[in-house]
Amino acid sequence: MNDRNNTPRVSIVSRRSIAVAVSAACIFVASLAGASVQASAYTPQTDPYSMYNTTTIMGARAWWSAGYTGQGVDVALIDSGVAPVQGLDASGKVLYGPDLSFESQSSAYRNLDTYGHGTFMAGLIAGSDGGAGANPPADSYQGVAPGARIVSLKVATADGGTDVSQVIAAIDWVVQHRHDPGMNIRVLSLSYGTNSAQAYGVDPLAFAAERAWKAGIVVVASAGNTGYQKSKGAPGLADPAYDPYIIGVGGYDTRGTAASSDDVIGAYSASSAVCAGRCKNPDFVAVGSHLQGLRVPGSFIDQTHPEGLLGDRYFRGSGTSQAAAVTAGAVALILQKYPTLTPDQVKRFIADNGRKVPGYDSRAQGGGEINLVKLAARSPQAHIQKFTDATGTGSLEAARGSDHLTMNGMALTGSQDIFGHAFDAAAMATAESGGQSWTDGVWNGNTWTGGPWTGPSWTGAAWSDSVWSSNTWDGRSWSGIAWTGTSWSGRSWTGRSWSGGSWQ
Repeated sequence: MNDRNNTPRVSIVSRRSIAVAVSAACIFVASLAGASVQASAYTPQTDPYSMYNTTTIMGARAWWSAGYTGQGVDVALIDSGVAPVQGLDASGKVLYGPDLSFESQSSAYRNLDTYGHGTFMAGLIAGSDGGAGANPPADSYQGVAPGARIVSLKVATADGGTDVSQVIAAIDWVVQHRHDPGMNIRVLSLSYGTNSAQAYGVDPLAFAAERAWKAGIVVVASAGNTGYQKSKGAPGLADPAYDPYIIGVGGYDTRGTAASSDDVIGAYSASSAVCAGRCKNPDFVAVGSHLQGLRVPGSFIDQTHPEGLLGDRYFRGSGTSQAAAVTAGAVALILQKYPTLTPDQVKRFIADNGRKVPGYDSRAQGGGEINLVKLAARSPQAHIQKFTDATGTGSLEAARGSDHLTMNGMALTGSQDIFGHAFDAAAMATAESGGQSWTDGVWNGNTWTGGPWTGPSWTGAAWSDSVWSSNTWDGRSWSGIAWTGTSWSGRSWTGRSWSGGSWQ
């Protein structure tokens, strides 16, 4: 694990000067329909979707006042990295696990967030300008669990490109290092999902997430942004949220009011009226619409979605990515108060004390909205989930669904990881069950950390330092179409793998 103070500096996105104090700038304040109204300055007090108002409506601030801020709880975030912007730049706020993305081969971008997605999620979970627990003012940015710590594992590049094998490797690392000295990883936030072509019981990604759950980590995964599906055989939630053990979160919109009577399920939030045997619907829903997140100036999202800008420091975003991050923060609060709870108990505690969204059936919302006000007055009960355990012996290719990394027009397909190394699902499942899939930086026979990548090729050009060096990126900038002429699955962002929805 790399200490944040040893993370290399970058040329385009500076480590310590990323955020600029909010000044006269254009913002977009969402209307009830999700539209935008331009204003001259961003004022969190008057933005109904600001984190100040969101944490107030959720009841999180009452938990802070009672002494529960998520302190002592580590939340692993598998995403596009975390940039040390204001709110995430305090000493010890973010710990960096291994960078498993293709950008790890450039020292200038290792661990940092060239996409802008991971930083947004980290802020929702545990961002803090300081003063959490002492009724911080409205203009002080605070995530749901401002006292929690983020453990960042980067898997995605500047356009969101990542492969299922990278995500599985990241989950496995979290499981094996959750109790390292000084670490207390109790929550895993995954705003990622594929439209897997197989049942959870054999899917390798779902199996990895389920093993994390059984290891005592509360796994929170975004439901996906495919909306309410009505066709026969609809897939329901994304993989791995469709695994019945873990928490699959949908998103709702407060419609800009403190009252719950006018809340609506986000049109993006995945669920299914009629589905195949592999179907599962959300366990519950969290606020996911038009939220105020931390901005990474110059990132891919920043350059390609100017409609989401909120002054100089913030960004607006909607989707089940946001809902999953909010949920991860809420779980951190619960685990600080009740540190001995099992993942099964946490899931049941939230679902049993939810608040129903009027006008929507249980298929769309599960247990309803996370209600921290009600949870503060209740006590969790013993509970053990009883589902058929997954085996993980299925197809890595089927787990990808329709999402594939591409380089020079060639796609990564079949039962092979990003190095072109054969992926034996049954052997990997055995190693994961024994907590031995990672050994000295080696996963699936490949060395992922500690130096340049080398190994077999799946595109005709081996992954090596000569290919993934800082020289590759010098003088370049991302254009919104491709990253240095090579598109790593440009579809990954558009409503597929990363469940960010829209940036407004």
